[in-house]
Amino acid sequence: LDVVILATPPHFRPAYFDACVQAKKHVFMEKPVCVDPVGARQIIATSKKAENMGLTVITGTQRRHQDDYLETYRQVASGAIGEITSAKAWWLQNHVWFRSREEGWSDMEYMIRNWNNFCWLCGDHILDTHVHNIDIINWFLGKHPDEAIGFGGRARRLTGDQYDFFSIDFNYGNGVYSHSMSRQIDDCANTLGEQINGTEGYTNCKNTIYNLDGSVKWKFDYPKDKDGKSTEVVAISPYIQEHISLVTSIRTNKPVVEAERTAISTLTAIMGRTAAYTGQLVTWEEMMNSTVKLGPEKYEMGPVDMEFPVPIPGSQHRS
Repeated sequence: LDVVILATPPHFRPAYFDACVQAKKHVFMEKPVCVDPVGARQIIATSKKAENMGLTVITGTQRRHQDDYLETYRQVASGAIGEITSAKAWWLQNHVWFRSREEGWSDMEYMIRNWNNFCWLCGDHILDTHVHNIDIINWFLGKHPDEAIGFGGRARRLTGDQYDFFSIDFNYGNGVYSHSMSRQIDDCANTLGEQINGTEGYTNCKNTIYNLDGSVKWKFDYPKDKDGKSTEVVAISPYIQEHISLVTSIRTNKPVVEAERTAISTLTAIMGRTAAYTGQLVTWEEMMNSTVKLGPEKYEMGPVDMEFPVPIPGSQHRS
């Protein structure tokens, strides 16, 4: 066995990752890499072990393996939009899949089968999907935020204990803020993306840089179709490229470990979730020192002694 792919519910990722590294195996690890602060710190610690052991760990933040995003990042890092002043990120979509409980399913079996709707298993959708956009902002800004404040709520969900929407203001320091929003409700306007604003322009992070007046300053050069028109599609899908990067790293003995940076982006999303759930201003220092660990005391099929109330802001419960 050379490589382990970790793509089961995110709650189990820290323990599985640790087991893989202890067994000296290379890893492909899906995002998010954890669901709570304790798990994030465990991923970071295990990541350092993987680096010391010369292992390769690629994570499922595929935009970082996507040619147009990579070249846009290089342009911004070279000063194409001047000094960064603000940002925003968003993922607005319809509801995702859910499972209704069937006769004979125990508490644990039902939650495992319906994992995408329980916070202890997936971390809520601000982690499960929106972490992609949050990761882009961290990447382009070159840092994680210092604090978060925001709100969210539940209006249409049928199962589980999660929110339908989040709106978070991340403070990156020195007057730079990023507005981050995510929503999973049917029959609404849907879109996703990122934007970074600077003193000399702005970018969609993916393929275009604009002047302050909205005119195009630079655009990524995509492959052309048979008629010579831009395909707006990268030559190699990033979902394939991230695995090419994994295999190439192993075969050339040039280790790459992405786990820590993805843990930081996941913890950024956890900080936003905590701010929304509690209604409080939450700091990075609090997250790095938090003892919150979601989930049951032990894993076994059968009844689970846990309650799943929908979070109420003002409860002071930081999870």
